[in-house]
Amino acid sequence: MAAASPLDFDGGKAESNEASSKWLDAHYDPLANIHTFSACLALADLHGDGEYKLVVGDLGPGGQQPRLKVLKGPRVLTESPLPELPAAAATFLKDHHEPRTPALALASGPCVYVYKNLRPYFKFSLPQLPANPLEEDLWNQAKEDRIDPVTLKEMLEDIREKAEVPLSVQSLRFLQLELSEMEAFVNQHKSKAIKRQTVITTMTTLKKNLADEDAVSCLVLGTENKELLVLDPEAFTTLATMNLPSVPVFLEVSGQFDVEFRLAAACRNGNIYILRRRVSLLHRDSKCPKYCIELSAQPVGLVRVHKVLVVGSNQDSLHGFTHKGKRLWTVQMPAAILTMNLLEQHSRGLQAVMAGLANGEVRIYHDKTLLNVIRTPDAVTSLCFGRFGREDNTLIMTTRGGGLIIKILKRTAVFVEGGGELGPPPAQATKLSVPRKTRLYVDQTLREREAGTAMHRTFQTDLYLLRLRAARAYVQALESSLSPVSATAREPLKLHAVVQGLGPTFKLTLHLQNTSTARPILGLLICFLYNEALYALPRAFFKVPLLVPGLSYPLETFVESLSDKGISDIIKVLVLREGQSAPLLSAHINMPVSEGLAAA
Repeated sequence: MAAASPLDFDGGKAESNEASSKWLDAHYDPLANIHTFSACLALADLHGDGEYKLVVGDLGPGGQQPRLKVLKGPRVLTESPLPELPAAAATFLKDHHEPRTPALALASGPCVYVYKNLRPYFKFSLPQLPANPLEEDLWNQAKEDRIDPVTLKEMLEDIREKAEVPLSVQSLRFLQLELSEMEAFVNQHKSKAIKRQTVITTMTTLKKNLADEDAVSCLVLGTENKELLVLDPEAFTTLATMNLPSVPVFLEVSGQFDVEFRLAAACRNGNIYILRRRVSLLHRDSKCPKYCIELSAQPVGLVRVHKVLVVGSNQDSLHGFTHKGKRLWTVQMPAAILTMNLLEQHSRGLQAVMAGLANGEVRIYHDKTLLNVIRTPDAVTSLCFGRFGREDNTLIMTTRGGGLIIKILKRTAVFVEGGGELGPPPAQATKLSVPRKTRLYVDQTLREREAGTAMHRTFQTDLYLLRLRAARAYVQALESSLSPVSATAREPLKLHAVVQGLGPTFKLTLHLQNTSTARPILGLLICFLYNEALYALPRAFFKVPLLVPGLSYPLETFVESLSDKGISDIIKVLVLREGQSAPLLSAHINMPVSEGLAAA
């Protein structure tokens, strides 16, 4: 069956449906049958021809039939079976010989398979571990037929629960058998020596003595035996061994092995251990962790962005830490994080973290700022960004159903802060410059501690008095109709006054509005109360026409200022009902100073 979007990788690029997308859709094949995770993806120029290829450690459907696949564009170039499930894949330069083609390292089970020009070159096996002496004694007794298989199983189960040294693979397989299969298994394996072999859980590369991009690199292995091994790139001997309190699952390194390096290992106990080594501190700092970051949940990914360690947890959140373990920020995700990897755009000097979520989104963050959101038809289980083919900025994704998605970043695309979704403003993360504590502050603090109860009672008393005075003033305003808005439901009125002019003659406009929904109001009067020595009005009392609901009626009159001393006063406006002495509502107008008389 053909791919859903059968586009040629080199020449048939199709632009995304969204015109504003920063990505070009190069290829999508939902039936690519690739089942892997981010640690088993690598991009490298394996033949030195400038054509970068994708290396995939494929788990196979259902974890069966693991294979090593090399893709040139969207097509599989070579494919070879693997003896065990792959744990990680990496490309590195092992020597200075020309041509400078990188070697491919694939960690699978207890071995690292090294390929050169896609041909098997070297196989490194982890050193064997000492077996449990009690376990060896039991198998020797079984060899001499001194114990039956049922007794052997019971005693091996007792050793597994109590002994500090784990059982070998042979004993563990024996404990999983049914009763009818035990005797045949014992007869087949009782003459074999007991071997305890650990396996590789994670792998990465570390520059040997130079920080250049084409410098020689060492392989760093994390094992099930809670150890970290650094391998020599040429002889594949162990250069250094470091112990951890738990089994490492993710590794991030920086620096050079011969100069100085930092190594961060996320482990199964939910902690991140940071090891640091300098040449002058070789024997002190290279054997055990220097810092420990305790997480509140299990880590699901670890990426180093510049000097910040970005950790994804199974509580659907991203955390940023310094190399000393200080938490810098936390971002909550809308769904569970399935995979993480680094996005590095060399042309713009950008480093960001990519997170594939269970809801089918791939989110790109720079620190805690969301830069971009990519939506995919299926949940993404692995991510890889880099040069693929002859394109510098290519994003490769594999989905939960085995699909393959290839996107190319547009050359004009620029990631800006806030380009994905709206989040908290940048000012929220700005630290306030809190002033230092003064002597006055310390004295006030001591006084508040000593007299806290009395101060609180005084505050409550003043607060109750303030509320009482406000309530009394409000009741008085309602009773005397001092409010410009009527408080009765029978006469829903609203009054607004505007004074215009410089003087000595002012234009006073009253806007009276009936705020009821359907009932008109009739029989209202307007009355002005003022100081007759200061002001003169042609009409101090007049009737109001019928007020239709919802309309604002402007009622105009003129006010003449009589004083030449530059003083002003208040004019009170009362709205009355015919036959009633109490006003419905009132307004106090602060008259301005007459500038005409003051100038004269």
